[in-house]
Amino acid sequence: MSAGEAKNTYGTGCFLLVNTGVERCDSRKGMLTTLACGPRGQVVYALEGAMFSAGAAVQWLRDGLGMIRKPNETEELAASVPDTGGVYLVPAFTGLGAPYWNMAARGAILGLTRGSTKAHIARATLECIAYQVADLVELAASESGIVLPALKADGGASSNEFLMQFQADVLGIPIQIPDNTETTALGAAMLAGLSSGVWHTAEELDGLRRVGKLYKPDLREVRRKELLDGWRAAIDAVLKMTGGRN
Repeated sequence: MSAGEAKNTYGTGCFLLVNTGVERCDSRKGMLTTLACGPRGQVVYALEGAMFSAGAAVQWLRDGLGMIRKPNETEELAASVPDTGGVYLVPAFTGLGAPYWNMAARGAILGLTRGSTKAHIARATLECIAYQVADLVELAASESGIVLPALKADGGASSNEFLMQFQADVLGIPIQIPDNTETTALGAAMLAGLSSGVWHTAEELDGLRRVGKLYKPDLREVRRKELLDGWRAAIDAVLKMTGGRN
């Protein structure tokens, strides 16, 4: 990953890494400055944002509510309704991570009506993952000045096509899924190959990375803003319930 590139891992939580290059970038608003490794082992830096509940929110639908039997059922449920009907899930089951870092926050479902169904809640669960990532991407841009042209994605939930398309829509940039989703192991193998002489340049490694799927944004800007405004209103409501406790 070169300077100006970013990847997000969709696991139990989500972890965004934005490569800021050889210059250290210190966050003022809740991201972490972390060390990364250049193609020759040299020190480069990255901004990291962590959110606690991504796949964990889907697990809660299955294990806590008994709403689904398998995580992939959320995709069909979400696609069965045109939108969430105004429902937002804030999955602060163990507090909120970046950029809020509020450990007193607790989860909430907002906007429920008599017309709300499990399909709306399932869709809101997937959407809340994308909204949290959007918060991190926006913060990283304001902290580093890096405007991402695209976002690389991996992890278990990157196989959810509804989520990845919605992520592209709310970010307004393409989402790239690698053909090999075991990117941690692949990266370690690439670095080992460079150090042992199997490969000699970073450009050779670039030729080994292939995009498996590409999701392009397909949402009007006005609708994108409406959705994000609704999400931030839901976050504000949850934070107010903590009484300012962190």
